[in-house]
Amino acid sequence: MAKVKRARSTSPPDGGWGWMIVAGCFLVTICTRAVTRCISIFFVEFQTYFSQDYAQTAWIHSIVDCVTMLCGLGFALCYSPAIAMVGKYFSRRKALAYGISLSGSGIGIFILAPVVQLLIEQFSWRGALLILGGFVLNLCVCGALMRPITLKEDQTTPEQNHVCRTQTQDFKQASPCSTWTKEWVQTCLCGSLQQEYSFLLMSDFVVLAVSVLFMAYGCSPLFVYFVPYALSVGVTHQQAAFLMSILGVIDIIGNITFGWLTDRRCLKNYQYVCYLFAIGLDGLCYLCLPMLQSLPLLVPFACTFGYFDGAYVTLIPVVTAEIVGTTSLSSALGVVYFLHAVPYLVSPPIAGWLVDTTGSYTAAFLLCGFSMIFSSLLLGFARVVKKMKRTQLRFLAKESDPKLQLWTNGSVAYSVARELDQRDGESVALAMLGSSPT
Repeated sequence: MAKVKRARSTSPPDGGWGWMIVAGCFLVTICTRAVTRCISIFFVEFQTYFSQDYAQTAWIHSIVDCVTMLCGLGFALCYSPAIAMVGKYFSRRKALAYGISLSGSGIGIFILAPVVQLLIEQFSWRGALLILGGFVLNLCVCGALMRPITLKEDQTTPEQNHVCRTQTQDFKQASPCSTWTKEWVQTCLCGSLQQEYSFLLMSDFVVLAVSVLFMAYGCSPLFVYFVPYALSVGVTHQQAAFLMSILGVIDIIGNITFGWLTDRRCLKNYQYVCYLFAIGLDGLCYLCLPMLQSLPLLVPFACTFGYFDGAYVTLIPVVTAEIVGTTSLSSALGVVYFLHAVPYLVSPPIAGWLVDTTGSYTAAFLLCGFSMIFSSLLLGFARVVKKMKRTQLRFLAKESDPKLQLWTNGSVAYSVARELDQRDGESVALAMLGSSPT
């Protein structure tokens, strides 16, 4: 077999073959996220055919969505690596690249929603699923576009290569049954895993992970119950599919425009704030949904929710990269999308149980809305606490030493003034020694 040639680059190229990676990720998003979100159009068909309540029928969508987000299972074999590849190829225009890539979800929903409804009417739900399965086979073409790239931070030094080569030779010479071999393997594996997943111990990432759990719980049920809710308030099947199309096309606008806006110089340093702002507004949309019971009122909701849904989805990889860096981005995104899986599995059945119990969608939508608002408030509170600690640290440093200037880069602090004074002192001492008579 021919070896795959890795593209070599000292830094992300921000273009070139990167745009082909964006195109591949765009198609991957259509074939994965858009297809699974269109499962809600099958909801009424499943409920009628199997004669089950909301809670039982919702498990179909939950399992599909959960397996999609689980790293290493189902669509995740394509979805997570494709998103990570975009982060490898882009740095300066990362938010825009992610916006274009993830807009495939909105475009897919816009096109597939009416098409799926038409397929159900022509071929029944079984025939529609078979046709969707054939469409998803295009993921094989998307995988062919993913060309690996070696960045500067990914390259190992000659000393590291020599140590690794020496340890490999020692491993081959050792007896397979020896105790030393087993200990060496355990040590190397633990060290490698500890280095690759060291971001799990970062407080910022832990806060992000917890917020993702609440955010994912809130966002999933809408794509299951939006069509059934619209039908329950008197909207026709075609109009309900049209609402999903509107949500999808506005999702595209949110993906691209929010990605472009947050790449501007005025908002570049506030991408984290824009992310939590978008999540909070989606939560507020949820709280208003039970009061909207006609097509003219549901259209503005679909526009607003779709825009901010596309906005925060675009910024998930950007915010993750800001916290963990590009070197650990692939592993960190795997963890983030893995965390989506648990809420995706349980939230639609819980919402369905609330609908069955209360006889309305109000409780289910309110719970989802408060969950997303809590996710946003948690991120905001964590950022405020972090800024207060930094301010207090700077204040204490200035009080203890007037010459001390504290430069912070993450958790590292440098005492610049003191180092310069020390160098000046050494220079003066050398000058005096040079000028003294021998």
